[in-house]
Amino acid sequence: MSVHRQPPGNQPEAGGTWFAATARCDVGDDRAMKPLPTSHLRIARPSHDLPASERFWVDGLGLEVLFRAGSSAEGGHALLMVGWPDAGWHLELVSDPGGETPAAPTEEDLLVLYLNGEVEAGVVSRLVDAGGTRVAARNPYWDHGGVTILDPDGYRLVLTSRSWP
Repeated sequence: MSVHRQPPGNQPEAGGTWFAATARCDVGDDRAMKPLPTSHLRIARPSHDLPASERFWVDGLGLEVLFRAGSSAEGGHALLMVGWPDAGWHLELVSDPGGETPAAPTEEDLLVLYLNGEVEAGVVSRLVDAGGTRVAARNPYWDHGGVTILDPDGYRLVLTSRSWP
């Protein structure tokens, strides 16, 4: 595995800036997919209001902006990537103010963060103050030792006191 400041052979979209190192995994000569335990996961979602999403994920949850590009980016959509710099995942929010690809979350579209400890009331308050809505989980499993909060686009974030695995 090699680490680069930005993906090899790829420059940020026009107006974009990479904020964190990214990693690339070579798949080998047989071209069979061989993800590593450290392979990075990117979760992409449409957003009808990127500033509202940024308030929720950054000001509310405490994630950091890893990348940002304006509407001049390839594809004509503004992008916001948020996460924790050393995490094995990040969330990509793609601006869609015109509703071409509206957010279509269901009660089972969950982003679950295993905290391995109590869900802090201050974090829940910040998320609600930043535009989130606390809701009951469809599956009561998540309400036992956890909190479910809708983000501004209606997707569900679950903070659970459980550990993984």
